[in-house]
Amino acid sequence: MKTPRIIVAALASVSLLTVSACVTDPNTGEQKASRTVIGTGGGAVLGGLLGGVIGGRTGRIIGAVAGGAAGGYAGYRLDQQIKELREGTAGSGVDVTETDNGQAILVNLPDGVTFATGSAQINATFRQTLDQVAASLRQYPNSIVDVYGYTDSTGSEAFNQRLSEQRAQAVSSYLTSQGVASSRIRWQGFGENPQYFKGDNNTEYGRALNRRVEIKIVPFTDADVQAARQQGQ
Repeated sequence: MKTPRIIVAALASVSLLTVSACVTDPNTGEQKASRTVIGTGGGAVLGGLLGGVIGGRTGRIIGAVAGGAAGGYAGYRLDQQIKELREGTAGSGVDVTETDNGQAILVNLPDGVTFATGSAQINATFRQTLDQVAASLRQYPNSIVDVYGYTDSTGSEAFNQRLSEQRAQAVSSYLTSQGVASSRIRWQGFGENPQYFKGDNNTEYGRALNRRVEIKIVPFTDADVQAARQQGQ
C-alpha cells in the first residue's frame, strides 16, 4: 500500500450526543430513530468514540468555538441539514450522505464537475454549488469540517498526492472565502491511497469514483465543548 504524506495531524475520534425518539425523516418520509443533538442541560454523551476528524477533537472544538462557532443547541437535527444540503445541491452531481453510523454528514464533490482534469482550480460553474454548502455551514455553525482530497492511480504517485492536497486546500479556501470560519476547517490529501478507493481503477467508471473531494461535517454539542475545555486545562 502506498502511504501519502499527511499535511495535518493524524485522525482522532469525536464523540457526539444523541437521544432516541421516533421522528419522520425529512429525506424519506419514513419513521425512524431521531438523531437530535441536545444543547446545554439535555442528556449526556452516549456511547463511545465515533468516526474521526483531522487533528483531534479537543483542540478542534476549542478552536472552532473561539472562532465564533456555537455549541450544540436544542432542536438541531442531522436529517434536516442533509435534506437542505441535498435540495441546495440538486442537479450538480454532488452526493450528500450520512457517515459515521449516521452521526456526521459526507458531501462528495465529483471530479468532473468540480475541477478540470489534472487541475486544482474550482470550475466557475461549480462555485454556486459550493456557495450552497458554505451557506449550510454558516447556518449550522456547531460543527467541525474536514475536507479530504483523493485521486485515482493514473499518473505518478507524487503528482496524485500533490493534486489531492491542492484540491482539498482549494475547496477549504473557497469555503473560508464564503464566510465559514477557518477555525472550523482542516484539509488533507490522500492521493491514490488504495485504502480510500471507492471503485476499480481498471475501469473508467471506477476511476471516476476515486477522483473526488469530500467534505465531512461533524456536529458538536455544548457537552462536547465543556469536555474539550476540561481536557485542555
